[in-house]
Amino acid sequence: MLFADPSRIDISLDSRAATFENPTGQRGAGGTIAGGRKGSPARVLAPGERVVLMDAVGPGTVRHIWLTVPPGPPEVLRALMLEVFYDGHGQPSVSVPVLDFFGLAHGRPAAYDAALMSVHEGRGYNSYVPMPFRDRIRIEFTNGSPRRQHLFYQVDYTLGPVPDDAGYLHASFRRENPTTMRRDFVIAEGLRGPGRFLGCVVGVRVLDEGTWYGEGEVKCYIDGDGEHPTICGTGLEDYIGSAWGLGQHAALYAGAPNIVQREDGQPAFVSFYRWHLPDPIVFRERLRMTIQQIGYAFFGKDDGERFEAYAKTHPAAGLGWERDERGRYTARGIAERVDDYCATAFVFCREPQPVPRVDVALAVADIGRIAGERPLPFERVLTSE
Repeated sequence: MLFADPSRIDISLDSRAATFENPTGQRGAGGTIAGGRKGSPARVLAPGERVVLMDAVGPGTVRHIWLTVPPGPPEVLRALMLEVFYDGHGQPSVSVPVLDFFGLAHGRPAAYDAALMSVHEGRGYNSYVPMPFRDRIRIEFTNGSPRRQHLFYQVDYTLGPVPDDAGYLHASFRRENPTTMRRDFVIAEGLRGPGRFLGCVVGVRVLDEGTWYGEGEVKCYIDGDGEHPTICGTGLEDYIGSAWGLGQHAALYAGAPNIVQREDGQPAFVSFYRWHLPDPIVFRERLRMTIQQIGYAFFGKDDGERFEAYAKTHPAAGLGWERDERGRYTARGIAERVDDYCATAFVFCREPQPVPRVDVALAVADIGRIAGERPLPFERVLTSE
């Protein structure tokens, strides 16, 4: 890595930053309003308003993005969009909800720290994913919500050489609300190689019966893979490095920073991330990443009727239902199920390509606060509407 040794001094790099105090990022052009006494640190965006955060001629690399908006209801924060255009292309190569880009699904802020993303105190959003560009880059923020939004931001970047084998960051958002029984949810597909799957941010809105939704395997189909993948995991929580269920946690390369529970203690919204840094997934031509919707169900010794009804609508997965001959329970095992899944996939590709633009209505549907879920402490103080 270029900066693995921080003692290196590379004078081929020209350090810049784009903010509302210096939107062009030009040398000597920062803080010109109000005599340099913090005259333009932020802007208020009207509903539907789009603003350019950065428009720079390359070659160069975005090193860090920080931004913040006031806390708000999930359906408001989920409607804020980030898009990135490379080298004069008219279609974005990044099109995702803002919070999902920073590792949090369902429009719900949470404090966490990881290798590539961190959200300080649940309100300062940081990305350290490098974003090389050769000819030009334009980063846009759109307020897709019905409210006016305050926005503060800073994009730190360097102008200078970009290695020939460096890829362009692509990020795309998908959601199936609900998923289809026995059809695996697609996390990533459709981009041409050569490329590298950097990782993903996945959200689950738990719809189906039972407490455990995460027995489905994450599968990675590389280049010529057909019916079966090259890489096949063992379960959702295993993919993010945990085991025996999933609790709220964060680590360098994987974690579940936000799990919202219903009043009965069962999960309602789950958000997790996985970064493939020391374990790269590289493809030459094409890549497809999927995750199965399979859960675990247990039926006690007096749950015979409930099991029969459940089994009619939930086909057994794996080796089928396990029965207890000694009568301690009726049945247990893994079964197909239907939930609400979303995913933002991060992929580096050698050439810039378009990704589907976010459907805001689809992104914000059915994610409102549930009974017992309280607003963040700063929400009433900082939100003007």
